[in-house]
Amino acid sequence: MPDYKLKVVKTLDYKRPEIEKGYTDQTLHIDISKADIAIKPVEQKTKDLFVGGKGYDLWLLWNAVQADTRWDDPQNAICIASGPLGGTPIYPGSGKSIVTTLSPLTKAAIDSNVGGYFGPYLKFSGFDAMQIQGKAPRDTVIFIDGINQQIQILDATGLPQTAYDLSAVLTDHFADGKPRNISVVSAGPGAKNTLIGCLNFTWYDMKRKRARYKQAGRGGIGTVFSDKGLKALVVRWDTVTANTNMPADKTKLKDVAKLHSREIVELDPKQNEMARIGTTHLVTIMNDYDCLPTHNFRYGSHPQAPNLGQEVYRRLFDPGFDGCWMGCTVACSHGIKDFVPLTGPFKGQKVFVDGPEYETVAGCGSNLGIFDPLTVVELNFYCDAYGLDTISVGTGMAFAMECYEMGLINKTHTGGMDLSFGNRLSALELVHQMAAGEGFGQIIGQGIRQMKEKFARDFGADAAVMADIGMEAKGLEFSEYMTKESLAQQGGYGLALKGPQHDEAWLIFLDMVHNFMPTFEQKAEALHWFPMFRTWFSLCGLCKLPWNDIIPEDNTDTEEPAKVIKHLQWYAEYFSAVTGRTSSPEDLVAMSEVVYNFQRIFNLKMGYGRRKHDTLPYRAVGPVTELEYESRAERYDTQLKEKYQVDIEGKTTAEKTALMRQLREAQYDKLKDAVYERRGWTPDGIPKVETVKRLGIDFEEVLEVLKANGVQ
Repeated sequence: MPDYKLKVVKTLDYKRPEIEKGYTDQTLHIDISKADIAIKPVEQKTKDLFVGGKGYDLWLLWNAVQADTRWDDPQNAICIASGPLGGTPIYPGSGKSIVTTLSPLTKAAIDSNVGGYFGPYLKFSGFDAMQIQGKAPRDTVIFIDGINQQIQILDATGLPQTAYDLSAVLTDHFADGKPRNISVVSAGPGAKNTLIGCLNFTWYDMKRKRARYKQAGRGGIGTVFSDKGLKALVVRWDTVTANTNMPADKTKLKDVAKLHSREIVELDPKQNEMARIGTTHLVTIMNDYDCLPTHNFRYGSHPQAPNLGQEVYRRLFDPGFDGCWMGCTVACSHGIKDFVPLTGPFKGQKVFVDGPEYETVAGCGSNLGIFDPLTVVELNFYCDAYGLDTISVGTGMAFAMECYEMGLINKTHTGGMDLSFGNRLSALELVHQMAAGEGFGQIIGQGIRQMKEKFARDFGADAAVMADIGMEAKGLEFSEYMTKESLAQQGGYGLALKGPQHDEAWLIFLDMVHNFMPTFEQKAEALHWFPMFRTWFSLCGLCKLPWNDIIPEDNTDTEEPAKVIKHLQWYAEYFSAVTGRTSSPEDLVAMSEVVYNFQRIFNLKMGYGRRKHDTLPYRAVGPVTELEYESRAERYDTQLKEKYQVDIEGKTTAEKTALMRQLREAQYDKLKDAVYERRGWTPDGIPKVETVKRLGIDFEEVLEVLKANGVQ
């Protein structure tokens, strides 16, 4: 056990309110610069408009920052919330936290939806959301004790650096013999030394007697956490039942929860086996449909992809029920027991690894040309231990590897390191360098946007080539899906508010495989509805997987199978039963539309949120190199002839590649026009005044932001 000390700096005793219909109606505010703790009520209008979760986070952050606030300013806030449905132990996928801050990568609001017990425990302790501002003069731990109704700010010395050891120590310290009562949020040395830091949220696994992890990964949230001097947040709560949320209609809640849970138990073994193999089943599916990112998104498949697929991880995962929240029948949070890393500070030791999930397997596996599953597991383990986002790590390293293979950078720049695709030892070494803030890993840890600038400025690399192959948009690295053959998914990434993350719209199969949306108007409708409905999960403290990863057996017979209509109705009944706010599926989408448009205006406030910011690197749209074109020559030739009515007789590959680019970029531009019109935005991608009035967010400051950007 490490020799550590926790010294109380400030204590606030408080009276925990009774939860009513999923809400406490108050928020917790902590300024760690001043060691100040305050509790504030939630206004009814805020509750009606912003619902909870991400909505509350954005409202708190909007009021905390100014247009010139930067991510490392003391006034930048980290906001964490659950939601009115969060913490329901009988409904699958109801244990999420939503974290929001200004991102070091995008400079605008970033949000991340994460499992673990923190968000529900925070609410049960008396707070619908919390906001942390300021910068601590030394390492700081915040302890929220919902059992004893006390909040403490503590100075910390001697605590472990890695998230695994830190969470173990703090869980033991605060548990009072009941470790399941504790949830810890922490980052790690990688978060401190890069711009791509993540946060680890814990829950205690009673079977394995250890704290387990889920990550708030995107946009450098962990970097902000570390920059503030936060070592950890700890919350303590006791028993959770269906009554803890005090639902408006407990009987209706139990009825709809039973329907959804039973369906998952019955159908998951027949469909994706999430309870046995998690999201690893996606590897082979994506590979089969040419959507698995390989060699920095050059290609969508590889003969060795099955080495990273579900059958491999079926053997590696430790058997058992693995839900990251109580009672979730999806139970997809698997891990590997007694894994022995070959490198780094845990070399030769038996460790437990949480994951990997699909995004990590694709990002730190196929996209790097690495098809050894154990290397992927080790990269996964160290990213968690160091507090690094595996998506940004994988996509960032893939960009550096392609630059290396193209001769844009060389060993002089990499410190003698061979960055060829498939070099697993180099990949591992880079992660250790990121954690230490040393070597070429420190450069990769700044993200692709800053790498492009540095490579051009300091190494003489071709900026135009890097603009095409650097897989970032809005400053955020791409999550792990190929979009070249799906215009709708290009829009799903390029038009996403926080950058190219798949949680707004995952339309590849609907568009590319099933051709459900052949027209621009149909694509625009999908790019309106899906981001709006998917936003709703983060308003309420929910996971999206139960919605569309296990589906009713008769779903294909419904009018709109992609929406999973039966589940929409169940979610409307669930929301109504808990909150007493009688709602239809259409009402859920309307709730999200309010928050979605508000976030777009928030981006605008921070200097972003216009058409020019919805740009994609060309590799997300089509083939950059002749080699890429030739890898799908038959497909591309056919498209040029049949879809675009182009005579390609006698044209060289270079000419066809250039022609394809011209046509595809024009398509993406046309798609933006259609989506903006459907969303009620101007041609420059800004919500119109009539749109914000219709949604009830026509606050004075909102209208001032619109006016300053030429919309009135």
